[in-house]
Amino acid sequence: MVNRRNYHLVKEYLKHQQDTRQLAPRSITRYWFYLKFLLLWADEFLFNKLANIRPAFAVYLATTRLDGRAGSLDPDTLKKIVQTAKRFLTWLKMKYPQEFRGLALDWINELCPPRGSEVVAEHVFVTSDEVRRLAAIEIPEDDLALRRDQAGAVLLFLSGMRAGAFGTLPIAAVDLHRREIKQWASLTVATKNGKSATTYLLDIPDLLTVVEKWDVFIRAQLLPTAMWYTPTVSRWGVQTLSSERPGENRNIAISKRIHRLSDLAGLPYKSPHKFRHGHAVFGLQHAKTMADYQAVSTNLMHEDIRVTDSIYARLVSDEVKQRIAGLTASAKPAQVANNGMTAFVQTLSPEQLSETLMAIAQQLAR
Repeated sequence: MVNRRNYHLVKEYLKHQQDTRQLAPRSITRYWFYLKFLLLWADEFLFNKLANIRPAFAVYLATTRLDGRAGSLDPDTLKKIVQTAKRFLTWLKMKYPQEFRGLALDWINELCPPRGSEVVAEHVFVTSDEVRRLAAIEIPEDDLALRRDQAGAVLLFLSGMRAGAFGTLPIAAVDLHRREIKQWASLTVATKNGKSATTYLLDIPDLLTVVEKWDVFIRAQLLPTAMWYTPTVSRWGVQTLSSERPGENRNIAISKRIHRLSDLAGLPYKSPHKFRHGHAVFGLQHAKTMADYQAVSTNLMHEDIRVTDSIYARLVSDEVKQRIAGLTASAKPAQVANNGMTAFVQTLSPEQLSETLMAIAQQLAR
């Protein structure tokens, strides 16, 4: 039987998350789902006695599920359950230090998913070359839906927006002259956790031209409150733009339209979120300083640069590995490679050299 005190503490934590971080109801529901596993595992034991429970939390997760079926939790869910439990227990110690002084931080930090459940992520993202292929598709002027899809795909890459925000973005929130996107809740943009921020587009002139053409067209047709990725209506074979708000399944519709556009370009389908990944990777690949890296993180509306690093560092490091491999493969005598590296180092300013050494040290420490 679930300990009543534990239950109320979890509910208090969820309310705290909702009030202070202003999380959306669906996020609270998801956190509640994850924390149920901790409640059921603890059973009648108060949370300050968790270290004494057997089997351990990882073993419990590997062999159970809320509906009683064994071994049915996917690796990503297991990881999120453990991460949520660690955040909750850390908050618990801070909120009630005396009551939970027996709950050691070292024990909390050592919580981990079951062995063998690590997520082997497929590092997929949309490249700028792929976006250019989408932008190069010849589309009839009267096919408004496909013209919208083409411009939308390009804007997804240039902005790094999530699909939910993109689908609810009014024309008034787009300022291409300043390369600004106002992802503001006050403009009814549906951002993750209700955040609001002004973000910026990558400065890639040929791709911006595609977006600008559609932007000019819809501004002449619709009010500023209408959607930039506007619905279209087809009657008797003639398409017109609609000023209606998108429905709840707008994200699904965007995915389907991106799929069709990819087929026309002869490209494998990649979800709208992979355009966001592509934006991030492009930015990080061109970052020269830590300030550049921080700017990319901020533009993605991440709360902390560590979030950006945890998601995208592997993507960028894969490219670094390939480039280094290419350098060593193309260098004939070893002396040529050494001389080339020496020449490169000599071009760096003292500040750049210091930053380079710090970056190398950080990578070696991983």
